[in-house]
Amino acid sequence: MGRILIIEDEEKIARFIELELKYEGYEVEKAFNGRDGLELARTQPFDLILLDIMLPGINGIEVLRRIRQFSDLPVILLTARDAVVDKVTGLDGGADDYITKPFAIEELLARIRVALRKKDTGNKLEKSSELVLEPLHLDPMKREIRVKDNLIHLTKREFDLLHYLLENKDIVLSRETILEEIWGYDFSGGTNAVDVYIRYLRAKIEEPFGLKIIYTVRGVGYVIKDE
Repeated sequence: MGRILIIEDEEKIARFIELELKYEGYEVEKAFNGRDGLELARTQPFDLILLDIMLPGINGIEVLRRIRQFSDLPVILLTARDAVVDKVTGLDGGADDYITKPFAIEELLARIRVALRKKDTGNKLEKSSELVLEPLHLDPMKREIRVKDNLIHLTKREFDLLHYLLENKDIVLSRETILEEIWGYDFSGGTNAVDVYIRYLRAKIEEPFGLKIIYTVRGVGYVIKDE
């Protein structure tokens, strides 16, 4: 099934999640603070991490930032906070998903399954060949983007979104289709999340270089095509 690390300072919650995951067939390790969780993530193999934001010592956002320096493992944030700014901070920091306490265990299990499926899909994508739309080059193996020989830094979600659009070059993709493919569930921000990340991509790969490759199809969604 997979091996999951729970980083959660509330031991009762961690134990409850652990029992439910083990019942589903997952192997589980727990850490009750950021430092121990980070050390486990760095030294042991896992398929997914459940990470609380409000942790003693090192908070969850900082733990996530450090994890992303050495791993692309799926990370689902667990938190009592439900403010939009916390969601954006977590997702922009490299989290794959975000769930607010209290949550139904069935929803958490569903999101874990989605994240693990996307991880498997990502592993397959990394074996695929480079995608080129001059002067844009996307290398799935290295997870690199270059425009006119300039290396462009994208977050994990921005990269996945651009990869998906390039794979479907000249095909108009609806916001709902993109949301399901890239976010993997009915994100609470709705299809506006797609528009936000399209703006991020345009700001990084179009505007600095005077390009136009991502087109808006009014009332439908987006398409990548030659200028």
